[in-house]
Amino acid sequence: MQFGVFTVGDVTPDPTTGRAPTEHERIKAMAAIAEHAEQAGLDVFATGEHHNPPFVPSSPTTLLGWIAGRTSKLLLSTATTLITTNDPVKIAEDYAMLQHLAEGRVDLILGRGNTGPVYPWFGKDIRDGIDLALENYALLRQLWSQDVVDWSGRFRTPLQGFTATPRPLDGVAPFVWHGSIRSPEIAEQAAYYGDGFFHNNIFWPKEHTQRMVALYRRRFAHYGHGTEQQAIVGLGGQVFMRENSQDAVREFRPYFDNAPVYGHGPSLEEFMRETPLTVGTPEQVIERTLSFRDYVGDYQRQLFLLDHAGLPLKTVLEQIDLLGEKVVPVLRKEFAIGRPAEVPDAPTHAGLVARSAGGTTGTAETRDDERSALFDTKEAIAP
Repeated sequence: MQFGVFTVGDVTPDPTTGRAPTEHERIKAMAAIAEHAEQAGLDVFATGEHHNPPFVPSSPTTLLGWIAGRTSKLLLSTATTLITTNDPVKIAEDYAMLQHLAEGRVDLILGRGNTGPVYPWFGKDIRDGIDLALENYALLRQLWSQDVVDWSGRFRTPLQGFTATPRPLDGVAPFVWHGSIRSPEIAEQAAYYGDGFFHNNIFWPKEHTQRMVALYRRRFAHYGHGTEQQAIVGLGGQVFMRENSQDAVREFRPYFDNAPVYGHGPSLEEFMRETPLTVGTPEQVIERTLSFRDYVGDYQRQLFLLDHAGLPLKTVLEQIDLLGEKVVPVLRKEFAIGRPAEVPDAPTHAGLVARSAGGTTGTAETRDDERSALFDTKEAIAP
């Protein structure tokens, strides 16, 4: 399994001091977090993409390009890349360039985003969100897999004899996860293409996550990519740790109570009970995280959200140290116990190159012309 951290890049005042970091400080902090994650032995760093205050990561490839030059093993990803409002041509070129600079240490999570005003800012209509996700991704796949593309669609000008440059490293595009919290259509899309499905696993009870992942696994098998166990699943999660659980709750409570994303609603205790948020000791985080397998099955990637709600950089780096020293080594060992042999490893560039050389690239490429019928079954949109 792969373990790592993701950031949404919010600029939030620290409720204990009243001070908010500057945009410059926040951007530099995100880079420092990524470097520290590699030093702590984590596998992945992922950044969100936002184009509105109070968030700063409007250019993920710029940030990840900087991090690529300062790391050697860390896999660089996104959480998420906006497939709806970005031009697929620009996504194809930007991430292929990053892939070359990072020597293949790149994949990306595609999503629709959760900020409605972004759509008109980029000339789109939020009511077209699902259709944009489908059409734009179909074009992105062609841009990466075909040297010369002739294409026409609903949402952008046609392409005639177009070649996206640079071409993907070693002729293999970055691995794609489709990320969603609540849209079964996106789970269906991931399954259709045989791509990964990343469920953020925050804000919602485990029963919701279970239904979404089960739908993806079932449809992955339906489309002939393998068994349900061979589907590629990633999860998010939120944690805050101290050696003593009472200290963790006491320290984190003001951040939770004032956080824009979940403050002023259910209590911290209610949120911990009803969602995967875990505030306590490293042992409690281990126990809670291991329980995810009980309702989603064996999976490939676990990312933790640590640097939000105004937490100071020093505290976030301490959290990463606890992950690296006390949590992830145990999780690696425990998740490996009883893991069926047919469950695939987490995707890497080297693995994708080897699979391509062996001719086992899947079957979705031959069915792109069928995407208009993607959601014809009731099962595809069942809650």
